[in-house]
Amino acid sequence: MYIVKHRTIFFTITGIILAIAIGSIAIFGLPLSIDFTGGSLVEVSYTGATHSDIKTLEQSLAPLGLGEISLRESGTNGVTLRARTLTPAEHAKVLAVLSSDGATPVTENRFTSIGPSLGTELGQKAIWAIGAVIAAIVLYIAWAFRRVSKPVSSWNYGFAVVLILVHDIIVPTGFYALICHFTGAQVDSLFVVALLAILGYSVNDTIVIFDRVREHLGHNAHAHINEPFDKLVGKSITETLGRSINTSLTVVLALLALAFIGPVATVNFAVVLLVGVVAGTYSSILLAAPFLVVLANRALNVPAQKKSKK
Repeated sequence: MYIVKHRTIFFTITGIILAIAIGSIAIFGLPLSIDFTGGSLVEVSYTGATHSDIKTLEQSLAPLGLGEISLRESGTNGVTLRARTLTPAEHAKVLAVLSSDGATPVTENRFTSIGPSLGTELGQKAIWAIGAVIAAIVLYIAWAFRRVSKPVSSWNYGFAVVLILVHDIIVPTGFYALICHFTGAQVDSLFVVALLAILGYSVNDTIVIFDRVREHLGHNAHAHINEPFDKLVGKSITETLGRSINTSLTVVLALLALAFIGPVATVNFAVVLLVGVVAGTYSSILLAAPFLVVLANRALNVPAQKKSKK
């Protein structure tokens, strides 16, 4: 009951968090990788040797005429180059420059080249994928709760889930905008995969609480028990609280391991998922169910207001 009773406090905290996340996105932006803009990515590592500093390498690459490039440290002893789409000849020249003008051999860990049209298509598909997932979730919830109409209709359960999913997308995206600003990371296909995974995890956690609310409503209807809806929701949260926290904790531990000892290529993926799981747990417990109480109070007050006007 504490969470439901003091829901205004949690709604206010959520508003502050969302404002910070949206501000981070607006100020720092989300730089797109070659997955969406097109171009080439070359990642090399130096074994048993130290490469030249980044400024020196950039000056050496300038005569190649690659246009605007992004050259950053990668891992413990490597660099990653992002540039326009490279021809085979340009690719060979880049490797020669990155090997300190041929004096130090390098190991090419990755070379990816994507055309602009393909990058645009991937971006559009990513947006459609996220939208399709949210739409499918809303339709499923509305169908699953079709027999629950009082005091909140089945569509309101879906509406509550949409708001929660928006929260769970904005928070990790805002956090990732900070990461991009300070580390030079970019939004790639793994970032989209992380968001889709967050959507699935978050709605699963929320459904557990909603389903417990539905069970109590059904039991009260059969037993002819007139229990206040806010008390019923509070009881449902309490009964599922341990399950939600324990499930999230196990996922967080796995993601922490992936972030700290996993491969460099999946670090940002693990961090985004980690923030998303924490945000999803927070929203499922402190936002989703209390928001049902707000909708229920609004539904109960509307008829009363109309009756008083008459």
